[in-house]
Amino acid sequence: MLDVQLIERGLQKTGKSKGGLARAMGVRPGAVSEILSGIRLIKASEIAPIIEYLELNSVPIMGRVGAGASIEPELEQVPPEGLGEVELPFPMSEETIAFEVSGDSMLPKYENGDVIVVYREQRYPLSSFYGEEAAVRLKSGERYLKTVERGNSPGLVNLKSFNAKPINGVKLEWIGEICVTLPRGQIERLRGKTASKGRKTTRRSSEK
Repeated sequence: MLDVQLIERGLQKTGKSKGGLARAMGVRPGAVSEILSGIRLIKASEIAPIIEYLELNSVPIMGRVGAGASIEPELEQVPPEGLGEVELPFPMSEETIAFEVSGDSMLPKYENGDVIVVYREQRYPLSSFYGEEAAVRLKSGERYLKTVERGNSPGLVNLKSFNAKPINGVKLEWIGEICVTLPRGQIERLRGKTASKGRKTTRRSSEK
């Protein structure tokens, strides 16, 4: 959902101006201030240019999550800003990050190269995730995409795969609740669309 707080965060994060946003929306300069103050509502036709201009649909890919492979963050060599960004066809909260799926133990639901978007912070207790797929980080550091099941001892869980042996009796340090799953093919199409948009922007700039 696109709201005033999301727009304000987008302006602050990108360092872009309200005047620039107004031009992107095709409205008079004062219209953005009116939206932010609650005087004016956002029109349906204005949602897409706001999202695009403020990059509200960009989510950082902060590494890989193992679906068969064992991902050890200290060996992963991911820069602080992540492996890049994925642009979604809708706005996302700053509370989210993304991971690329590595391995095939969660086929057919998750394929190698798919991207999952999860909440950065764990929002609910461990017991609420029993029976659900989630991105998890073990106390020992490894990161996986698995189904979380109750373990035989308090505080321990079993991590189940669709087509691999379970990992039993482990303690979790973090659970990333999945809010969006993007198939690999869709990711490639979105990246192709972004690259095409960048080429058009460069061409227009060179023609001026």
